[in-house]
Amino acid sequence: MPDQDDLRPFPAPDTSHPVRLPDGSPHAGTVFLNAAVDHPRFVVGDYTYASAFDPPEDWAARLAPYLFDFSPEQLHIGKFCQIADGVVFITSSANHRYDGISSYPFAIFGGGPIEDRPSMPGPGADTHIGNDVWIGQGARILPGADIGDGVIVGAGAVVAGRVPAYSIIGGNPARVLRQRFSQADAGRLQRIAWWDWPIDLILAHESLIMAGNVDALELVAPD
Repeated sequence: MPDQDDLRPFPAPDTSHPVRLPDGSPHAGTVFLNAAVDHPRFVVGDYTYASAFDPPEDWAARLAPYLFDFSPEQLHIGKFCQIADGVVFITSSANHRYDGISSYPFAIFGGGPIEDRPSMPGPGADTHIGNDVWIGQGARILPGADIGDGVIVGAGAVVAGRVPAYSIIGGNPARVLRQRFSQADAGRLQRIAWWDWPIDLILAHESLIMAGNVDALELVAPD
């Protein structure tokens, strides 16, 4: 009789659909993004997954509709992130100019070339999402946001600016509701960087990674 663990090996990071239904078929609504997305401006780490109740054909377009092949900015997402249904990354190519009298993008519609037109904004900042970030249902991540490792983003939050590591944020505009760990322990966790360990070592210490004892996790961290 095979061991149950042998029937469910942990999927490789290049698996498009890592979750299997009871009948053995792949669950179309959950993907490892680095296997499901082929986009030159979309950079995503191993084991980060996204979910959708109505799975799209183009996950990059669903998640970051303003990130075009020709966009000057990039969207960076770390390892082991969890992206719920309805999350949208509004990247810098969605921006309009708003430093003058009008924000209207005349150049988009004609009247001359698009390049170097006064109604077009300059290139915007990249968007950065750290490792082990949980982004709740329907959250909106605004252009140039920089979300630290271990952050939890509440459902429906609208996130801009820099978010410190291991904080819980929510609301519109999103604000820090509380810190998950002290600043010192958050720094230790970033140095431990369990998300960079080999997957076998991660699974061997799953209970420690899911617990709140930073000292114990530090003891088993590889040199």
